[in-house]
Amino acid sequence: MKFDVELARKQFPALSGFEGHVYFDGPGGAQVPQQVAEAVAAYLLHSNANLGGFFESSKRTNAVLDKARVYAATILNAASKDSIVFDQNMTSLAFKLSRAISKDWHEQDEVIVTSLDHYSNVSSWQLAAQDKGAKVHQVQVDVDRCDLDYVHLESLLNPNTKLIALTYASNTTGTIVDLKRVIDKAKSVGALVFVDAVHLAPHGIIDVQALGCDFLCCSAYKFCGPHLGISYIAPTFIDSLQAYKVEPAPALGPARFETGTQSFEAMSGFIAAVDYLSQWGDSETDLRLAWTQSMGKVIEYETSLGQYCLEQLASIPGVQVYGHQLGALSTPTYALRIEGHSPESVAKTLAQHKVCIWHGHFYAKGLVEQLGLADQGGLIRIGLMHYNTYAEVDLMIGVLRRL
Repeated sequence: MKFDVELARKQFPALSGFEGHVYFDGPGGAQVPQQVAEAVAAYLLHSNANLGGFFESSKRTNAVLDKARVYAATILNAASKDSIVFDQNMTSLAFKLSRAISKDWHEQDEVIVTSLDHYSNVSSWQLAAQDKGAKVHQVQVDVDRCDLDYVHLESLLNPNTKLIALTYASNTTGTIVDLKRVIDKAKSVGALVFVDAVHLAPHGIIDVQALGCDFLCCSAYKFCGPHLGISYIAPTFIDSLQAYKVEPAPALGPARFETGTQSFEAMSGFIAAVDYLSQWGDSETDLRLAWTQSMGKVIEYETSLGQYCLEQLASIPGVQVYGHQLGALSTPTYALRIEGHSPESVAKTLAQHKVCIWHGHFYAKGLVEQLGLADQGGLIRIGLMHYNTYAEVDLMIGVLRRL
C-alpha cells in the first residue's frame, strides 16, 4: 500500500480538532491516532487487573504483556521477546539499568558518554560512575556537522572502558550516529554499548541483532503511542545482570527488572501504535516485514517533506540551521536560530499562529553548551512527523518570513 498522508491524518483526532494547530513538536512527543486511545480505554474498561490470576481480566492482562513483548521484539528485531523490558519511560530505564550494569565497577574503570545525547543517557552514567569512583569521559561534538567527533571517541577507548552510552540520533539536530562504527570499536576493547534510540525510533528501522548493541531503549510516545519506556537487553545479560527488585519477584527473565505493577493500558496502546505504523506494509502475516515496509515508506515521505522544509528555511535571511543533512544521515528534525530573534520569541510568535515548536536545550545540554548557545536561549527546534504536510510547512515559513 502506498503511503497516504491524508489517510494518516484522518486517524488523528488532534489534527482535525483543537482549532487547527500545526504540530511540529514531534521530538517532544508525537500525536496519537484514534486506535491507540481506544486500545488504552478498552484495557482500562474491560481488562483492568494484575498478572497471575485465574479470572478473565487477569488472563487478558497476561496476554497484553506477552503480546507487547512480542511486538517490541519484532520492531527492534530482538531474537526473543524475553529480551524486552518495560518501564515508565526511557529515563527511568536508563537510571534503573545503569545501577544494575555498574554494580561491579571499580575505581580503575572508565565510562564514555557524549555531548550529543539527551542527558537521560549522560547523567544516569555520571551518577553511577560517581557511586563507584569510576572515571567518566565525554565525547565532543563535531560542531560543523553536529555529529559525534568519532576520532575523539576512539581516542578515549582503552581496555579499562566498561561502557559507551550514546544516542542513535540527536533529539536536537536530527543527526544519525554511525552506531555500527562505534559498536565495533567498543567490542574491540571489550566495552558494552548502551543506546538511546528514542529519537531514531519514529524515523528509522532498528535492528539490534545487526547492530550488536548490548542495551537499547526507546519510548512509545515518540512514535504515536502512550508513555511507555521499552528496553532491549541482550540475551547475555537478561538473566545474569543483577536486578534491583523485591525479593518475591521473578528471579529470571525480563520481569526481574519491571519493578511494581506496570502500565498494561500503555502496553495496549503501544500494540495499537505498532499496528498503526505497520499499515502501509504489504504483508498481513509477517509483522516484522510489514513494519519495515511501512516504515520505509514513512521515511521516504519524511525525507521528501524535510528536504522541502530545509529549502524553504534556507530562503529566509538570517536563518542558520545547525549541521543538517537529510537521507541516511539525519531525521527531519531541525535546530536553528534566526538572527535578531531569541528562540523564545520565535516560539511565542509561532504559537500565536497555532504552530507548535520547542525552544531551549531539549535536555541536550552538552551540545548546546559546545555550540556556545547555553546563555543565548539555546535553539529553535522544528520536528516533522509523517502526519505533517507541505501546506503546514508553508504556513510556518510564512510566519517566519514576517518576523
